[in-house]
Amino acid sequence: MSTLKPVTHVIFDMDGLLLDTECVYMQAAEIIAAEYGKTFTWEMQTQIMGLAATEDAKYNIETNQLPLTVDEYLTKVNSVCNQLFPNAEKLPGADKLVQHLHKHKIPIAIASGGAQDSFELKTTNHKELVSKFSHVVLASTDSEVKNGKPAPDVFLVCADRFPDKPKPEQCLVFEDAPNGVAAGVAAGMQVVMVPDPRMKEEMTKGASLVLKSLEDFKPELFGLPPYDA
Repeated sequence: MSTLKPVTHVIFDMDGLLLDTECVYMQAAEIIAAEYGKTFTWEMQTQIMGLAATEDAKYNIETNQLPLTVDEYLTKVNSVCNQLFPNAEKLPGADKLVQHLHKHKIPIAIASGGAQDSFELKTTNHKELVSKFSHVVLASTDSEVKNGKPAPDVFLVCADRFPDKPKPEQCLVFEDAPNGVAAGVAAGMQVVMVPDPRMKEEMTKGASLVLKSLEDFKPELFGLPPYDA
C-alpha cells in the first residue's frame, strides 16, 4: 500500500462500484457470443471493464471474431441491457459513503465509461442517490472526453467541472476495474479499488488502496471526515 495523502474531492465510477451492473454487461456479452457459437469468459470481462462502449464492442468482436459491425454489436447489447438495467441494485456501502460525504459537504462526482441513455436506465430507481453528486461525466457520450479509460480524460474532465477546479492530487477516485485504476493513476489521482472477488491480485496493482467492499472504507485515511461512531 502506498502512502495515503489527504484529499478534498471524490470521484466515483458507477458500474460495478456504486451499482451492480457489470453482471448485466457480462450477461449480454455471453448471450451475443453464444449466438455465434463462441464463449465470453470472465477473463475477457476484466479486459473491457470500464471501457467506453465502442472500445468494449471492438474488443469483443475482434476477440471472438464475430461477424458484426460495432453498431450492430451495440444494438444487440443494448437490447439485452436495457431490459435489465432498471433493476440494478446499489452495492454494499455505496449509499452510506455517498450520503456521508454529501452530509459533510465533500464535493463528489461520477466519472463513468457509460452513455447517457444507459445511465438513465441504470439510475431509474436511484434518483435520490444521484442527486447527491455535483455532476456526472459519461465517457461514451461526452464530447469533451476524447479518449475513454484507461486514458485519464474522463477523470480530468470530471475534476475540471467542480466549481473550484481542484488539482488532480486533490481528488480521490473509487474504481472497480483495472482500466479505471489505470485511468485514475494516469490522471495523477489516488485510487481506491474495490475489485470483483474473482479479480486476480496482479490486476489490482497501481491502486493506492484495495478493499473487498466499500463498507470497509475509512474516510479518515484520506483526511476526510470519519463516520459517526
